[in-house]
Amino acid sequence: MKPKSLDRKKLRNSFKFALNGIKQCINNEQNMFIHFTVASIVVIGAFVFHITVTEWMLCLVMIALVFAAELINTSIEAVCDLVSKEENDYVKTAKDTAAGAVLVFSFAAFLIGLMVFLPKVLEVIL
Repeated sequence: MKPKSLDRKKLRNSFKFALNGIKQCINNEQNMFIHFTVASIVVIGAFVFHITVTEWMLCLVMIALVFAAELINTSIEAVCDLVSKEENDYVKTAKDTAAGAVLVFSFAAFLIGLMVFLPKVLEVIL
């Protein structure tokens, strides 16, 4: 269904809310801060080692996937905490599996990072 007209205020607010969510997650979630720090190091390394366009694409996609997974994980945890303050097997499963998804993406990003950067680092030090 196509909107009748573009509501610029609504669109601007959508971006504002989304950016606020990212900022909140970086400022309040230890793991997101770690992901952000590692992503910054990867971007700096990409410039230092002059990685190829394909390597840039791989790195940027993995950074985006890890960030997105952590944002989703954080929102799942927040909803679970709202729904149940006491221990609950369903809440535990939801939180653990969401965290597991972040771990899977993070591990894949780590492996891709090794494939991209390790040869370049070894070339410099050997």
